[in-house]
Amino acid sequence: MKSQILATATFLTLISLNQSAQAANIEHVKQLLASKQCQNCDLTGAGLVMADLSGADLSGANLAGANLSRANLSGVDLRGANLSGVSLFGANLSGANLSGANLQNADLRNTYLVNAQLNGVIFNGINLQGAIGIPSQIATHEEFYAWGVTEAKKGHQQQAIDYFNQAIIMKPNYAGAYLARGVVRYQIFDRQGAFQDAQVAEKLFASQNNSIGIQTAQAFLKELQTPYETKVKPAKPNFVDFVGSVGSLLLQFLSF
Repeated sequence: MKSQILATATFLTLISLNQSAQAANIEHVKQLLASKQCQNCDLTGAGLVMADLSGADLSGANLAGANLSRANLSGVDLRGANLSGVSLFGANLSGANLSGANLQNADLRNTYLVNAQLNGVIFNGINLQGAIGIPSQIATHEEFYAWGVTEAKKGHQQQAIDYFNQAIIMKPNYAGAYLARGVVRYQIFDRQGAFQDAQVAEKLFASQNNSIGIQTAQAFLKELQTPYETKVKPAKPNFVDFVGSVGSLLLQFLSF
């Protein structure tokens, strides 16, 4: 199985080399793949899909518009690199050093960012949907909340909870995030956790004089106090069941 994956990665890399020859410096691409040492290299638009670049030194390199989707970049040195418009979809950036890098308009969807160093990074216009280990300094609490709602609607409960947790860490009085996390906990049958979150949300909405929020939290609490067996269709609760029953009011809490 590993040999098949390696062969596929090699094949894709060779194709990418041919396709990117007009943009990137082909000798620099070959140098990178052979030695993993390519400081200040010109890799503009390089095709490096699924490439194993773990531990590589790419400090100061120009990777603008390059395709590094699903590449292994764990522990890579990208200090001061130009990564504007780069595709890092599904890439592994765990432990990578991106200090001072330019990630403007980069695609970091489903990227693994645990323990990545991101001091002084330019983040304008990046897409972090589905990324794991997102440092709090590169996203707002509203963005974490919005990502949580999106993941919950897709049925990705744990990812949604992680996003709501991040939103709450950044803004402890974020009533909407507590309520949304409670709904997701309700979906996975954590009724106690859901009830606690709903209670906190109700108190926070009350302190913020948010009448709609109070009513929504109270409606959810009432739902939680209704035994499953008394419902017409006893089945696994769905995220949209409760939201739909109160007019999708959760989506109105992004600004609170």
